[in-house]
Amino acid sequence: MSFLLKFSQKFGDGVHFSPKLLAIKPSIGLKISFIHFIFPILTLSLPPPLPAGPDKIGRASAGLKPQIFYTVASKFSKETYLYWYELMLLIRQFELAAEEKYKMEGKIRGFFHAYVGQEAIAAGVMTATRQEDPFVTAYRDHGLALAKGMSPEGCMAELYGKATGVAKGKGGSMHFFGKKEYFFGGHGIVGAQIGTGAGLAFAEKYKGTDNVSVTFFGDGAARQGILHEVFNMAMTWKLPAIFICENNNYAMGTSVTRTSNVHDIFKLADAYEMPADSVDGMSAEAVHEAVSRAVKRAREGGGPTLLEIKTYRYKGHSISDPQKYRTKEEVEEYKQRDPIQMVLNTITKNKYATKDEIAAIDKRVNETVANAVKFAEESPFPTEDEVLKDIVMTPDYPFIVD
Repeated sequence: MSFLLKFSQKFGDGVHFSPKLLAIKPSIGLKISFIHFIFPILTLSLPPPLPAGPDKIGRASAGLKPQIFYTVASKFSKETYLYWYELMLLIRQFELAAEEKYKMEGKIRGFFHAYVGQEAIAAGVMTATRQEDPFVTAYRDHGLALAKGMSPEGCMAELYGKATGVAKGKGGSMHFFGKKEYFFGGHGIVGAQIGTGAGLAFAEKYKGTDNVSVTFFGDGAARQGILHEVFNMAMTWKLPAIFICENNNYAMGTSVTRTSNVHDIFKLADAYEMPADSVDGMSAEAVHEAVSRAVKRAREGGGPTLLEIKTYRYKGHSISDPQKYRTKEEVEEYKQRDPIQMVLNTITKNKYATKDEIAAIDKRVNETVANAVKFAEESPFPTEDEVLKDIVMTPDYPFIVD
């Protein structure tokens, strides 16, 4: 049994995980339009709430260059560090394998945005939330989908465009979706998911749960007008929402300093008196601390929080990005703070696992990814009769003009 599965069946640092959470086996803009905002209410079917995680604070200083953030004071358990390590390694190896199949073998096509370097965000958010908390993100969605418990086989098959994919091969890289995992995409329109995330939060409030919607977006999407509309509504209605800006310094190929006079994105919340913070996104501990505090506030009815999580992607914006806007030296500088290596260093220093136990985790992850590739390659493509399925159509729609 995978360590991820075993860990999901117990409490770690006070956070409960569903047994389905990370078992490794097969298994739009808010215009504000009625359908985009109300749709989450109609689709969510949520179980009773489970105990929440600890309330801790993690704050970091701002800036574009790598920097030293203060050490998070709280102590995390051995199980948490091993969970983080295996999850982040799974994400990293999945992305690298998929990239190889795209570049070297041409078996994956279309858009492809890797999460390599940003894994600490997925890890820290997962231990600070619970399975029933809905997630929604942009097109760099593979890592968060895996973190939420979507099967590596189904995710890889979707990249291959196969019928066994998480979106039946119709969504591809940018449109992973898993209702039972509470993962609501995967969105290709920049910033559109910010409105959907508010709708998910409204659904939770409307239904009387204490679940919290977590919305991820990049620094480029932070410049979209929908963000301001949503922030105004979210604060007015005190929606149980966490808005996470994964600031990897470059919106496609344009640095944060060239897109706005406001370089510290978390300050955008000030206009709406929304609590906000800047967080070290290369540290799973810091991410967990900051998200835990925001989750506690939201569950208690305190409303939304904006977290600017400063991270860095080692790969290009997409697989076709020549990356001429940054130097190789800058990339290597950030790699010195690689989140997976930092967690592994803590595990080794505290003797949480032996070399053989770490090797066993590595082997298990590699086998999981290899099995996912095999599953994808052996799966069939969608048949022609699938073309018009899963399309919403209203026969009596009154505004169609011949």
